[in-house]
Amino acid sequence: MEITHKFLTTNGIKMHVATAGEGPLVLLCHGFPESWYSWRHQLKALASAGYCAVAPDMRGYGQTDKPEAIDQYTLLHLTGDMVGLVEALGFKEAVIVGHDWGAPVAWHSALFRPDKFKGVVGLSVPFRPRGDVPPTTTMNETNDAIFYQLYFQKPGIAEADLEKDVDRSLSTMLLGVAGSANVESASVGMIPKSVFWLDSRIPLNAMPSWITQTDIDFYSNEFKRSGFRGGLNWYRNIDRNWELLAPWAGAKVTIPALYVAGDRDLVVRFPGADKLIANLGQFVPQLRETIMLPDCGHWTQQERPEDINAALIRFVKELN
Repeated sequence: MEITHKFLTTNGIKMHVATAGEGPLVLLCHGFPESWYSWRHQLKALASAGYCAVAPDMRGYGQTDKPEAIDQYTLLHLTGDMVGLVEALGFKEAVIVGHDWGAPVAWHSALFRPDKFKGVVGLSVPFRPRGDVPPTTTMNETNDAIFYQLYFQKPGIAEADLEKDVDRSLSTMLLGVAGSANVESASVGMIPKSVFWLDSRIPLNAMPSWITQTDIDFYSNEFKRSGFRGGLNWYRNIDRNWELLAPWAGAKVTIPALYVAGDRDLVVRFPGADKLIANLGQFVPQLRETIMLPDCGHWTQQERPEDINAALIRFVKELN
């Protein structure tokens, strides 16, 4: 199946999308630091199974528009982009799938517009109900280290770190949290304050089988063109999202859902994640299944494409 590319206007921005196939719509939302390319295996598999698979460069990434203002990257903007994209593609409804930061977009698209999305799949990141306090107030910081999402908060700091050697940045981030990487549980997500973040990462001795240098080069070239500010701005709205989501406090995701993660994903080792995942059905009452992939790290759809393809196709077929 051929992957084609086009530009559409949604929610006031120009969005680049990769598409394959014809049939019911499946939207694929990527995370940080990725692009539509992270769904290259799923686009073709879903198309072959009889679906119209669409993977956009999300707001701030790749060839999609990148508003300058930080407050243009809230979950209301990001879910609004997806609602508008369904309409721009000529559909009335879709199944929405998200990985990493794309997962909260998918979960909240389902929460806000169950009339528009008939199924939701979260990879890596489970649906997290709104807490009692702003999220950054609970993030860990010590004299020697800081949680990476706190490190991302101040504009310009992480950009300078990541953009000084984009090739190394992408290689380190993609390989450093894969299933083949060694990450100490006690230091999950923590960055030493004494050195730049990337200088604290230990490179792998060999390239894992799930990714090639060509793949890494693709990501690297995209970020050389776009920079990292757009993607980092998603993190800078974590507390603003908490404020904006007050009307949905206690609300549940009511449409059919699937959750998939790797058992070596750093996200499932964040504090409290084990209890959240075990009790996910309380907040997502139509959760059909929770799948934990053995020996799989953070990049689920790239590390284990056959497993993800099979799970996605089975899920969407059961919706019809």
